[in-house]
Amino acid sequence: MEYRELTPKDIVSELNKYIIGQEKAKKAVAIALRNRWRRQQLPQELKEEVLPKNILMIGPTGVGKTEIARRLARLAKAPFIKVEASKFTEVGYVGRDVESIIRDLTKIAVRMVKEEKEKQVMEKAKMFAEERILDLLIPPVRTKGAYSDTLSHYKETRERFKSLLREGKLDDREVEVEVEDKGSMPMIEVIPVTGMEDIDISIKDMLGNLFPKKTKRKKMKVKDAFEYIVKQEAERLVDMDEVIREAIERVEQTGIVFIDEIDKIAGRERTHGPDVSREGVQRDLLPLVEGTSVTTRYGVVRTDHILFIAAGAFHVAKPSDLIPELQGRFPIRVELDPLTKEDFVRILTEPKNALVKQYKALLSTEGVELDFTKDGVERIAEIAVMLNERMENIGARRLYTVMEKLLEDISFNAPDLRGQKIVIDRNYVDEKLSEIMKDEDLSKYIL
Repeated sequence: MEYRELTPKDIVSELNKYIIGQEKAKKAVAIALRNRWRRQQLPQELKEEVLPKNILMIGPTGVGKTEIARRLARLAKAPFIKVEASKFTEVGYVGRDVESIIRDLTKIAVRMVKEEKEKQVMEKAKMFAEERILDLLIPPVRTKGAYSDTLSHYKETRERFKSLLREGKLDDREVEVEVEDKGSMPMIEVIPVTGMEDIDISIKDMLGNLFPKKTKRKKMKVKDAFEYIVKQEAERLVDMDEVIREAIERVEQTGIVFIDEIDKIAGRERTHGPDVSREGVQRDLLPLVEGTSVTTRYGVVRTDHILFIAAGAFHVAKPSDLIPELQGRFPIRVELDPLTKEDFVRILTEPKNALVKQYKALLSTEGVELDFTKDGVERIAEIAVMLNERMENIGARRLYTVMEKLLEDISFNAPDLRGQKIVIDRNYVDEKLSEIMKDEDLSKYIL
């Protein structure tokens, strides 16, 4: 189903397949996504006036903030990028241009649209590749005049080879394919300038185009040659000007930027040394969120209608510590709930990508059957909650470390356990994790 057909209830329902709880946050992003569809139905002059209602998510780490934004983008087939606001205040990022966020988002969109276009022409690309492989296997007949017998025999041979090629019976034969000789390209070095990455790349592209591309012949197995030529043909069939136009439009109309750790740049005091001030980063971000034009290697991108979702734990700082102008650009505030033991049980078992389902599928490839009992799953959840209370609370991410330690021996010995069924019950969990639970220093080191 296209996201345009999804109602807010449908969107929440889709998010529920992967994310447990956090109904307020899901509702907020569902409305934001639906509003994009509503905006497209408006007359042009009014459409430009309707700006996205950016969202500020407040909640501890590991409760689903990033996952909600990422799944929303996937559902909308929208270009998505996650950045950490705190990175722009670190040594080494001094003067780093926050507009690089939009440049990176545009690169993602171009790659996304290009892949979609290549899928659309894939059948035609395979057909052309098939003909090129056949030309390599049985070169075209070169005759003077009309030698019907020779041509007829050639066509029959070619058809027979085509059948063998489609059946995979020629996969291991070797053919010589013309490939680009990258080793022959002249070295072009452009000294990178902070914040000018795209201009650097454009100069390299421009200088590179002045030199003709050299090719060389390389021996490949038919199977590998076919894949290589299909990719070549697909790229040739795709109109890159159209890809870039569509990618820029998609960024401008449906792009989603997720700014994590925004609480780390809340506050106005300046740090000492070469670090960029936190308020300075906020002021740099402000034009992007308000709406500006960013020059990328693909063209100018307007940020007016990009959806910005910011997130932070706000343990020390408060949303009101952000500069007023930036606060005003995030009118929707949602607080995410800390995760309980019951949430952990559901996270382990219910979502489409639940950890229990993942490990069962992984071990089944070795012929090992894992059976997680109800009390076993509950015990895993209890231990994860206890470890979060005892150490730093990393939310649902704690389940990954606990599960990996719990199943470490099974994963290691799986090839020797083929055909066995292993029950993961409460006793098994306690047996494998009891030592770590007793020794706090050990648990901090391992988990």
